[in-house]
Amino acid sequence: MRDITRCIALQIGNEVSHNEIANTVKADVKTVGRYLDVLEKMFVIKKVRGFNRNLRNEISKKAKYYFLDNGVRNAVIGQFGDLANRNDIGGLWENFVFMEFYKQSILRGTADQYYFWRTHTGKEIDIIRESGGKIEAIECKWSAGAKIPDLWRETYPDSTFLTINKENYLDQFVPVLSAKS
Repeated sequence: MRDITRCIALQIGNEVSHNEIANTVKADVKTVGRYLDVLEKMFVIKKVRGFNRNLRNEISKKAKYYFLDNGVRNAVIGQFGDLANRNDIGGLWENFVFMEFYKQSILRGTADQYYFWRTHTGKEIDIIRESGGKIEAIECKWSAGAKIPDLWRETYPDSTFLTINKENYLDQFVPVLSAKS
């Protein structure tokens, strides 16, 4: 389980292949799936599937896994360096943003569904939130600037698009915390 958790920690923010993990840790793919299920039930990780509305080239088979606590993730791989010196800042940031949105939906009592979106041609959006019949695309960037993929805009014209970066993230998360106080 430790090796499987380490593999997930090193792939934060990326799609995960159970087969690849099984080969890496020299375990059966069913065992990997069961251990990942246990980790999710123990509230260590959260599984997120690909968003798919039958567009031919949308990827829906793989999943991403986020750690409920970035500190646990960093402990698993023994990485506690300063953010300026980290090569995994993008994955850490995406994990942080995802978990904040996920916790928000729990605090509000909404039944938000979360996905990621990726096509076979490499177009992607980090987080898709479906809430109250509305779809919101969320791009997580440590530094400012992100562009919505044209294919997403054409396929889902009624969706909204949001970029979360280190300059504007408090605008998204503080109002929910203040409303509950």
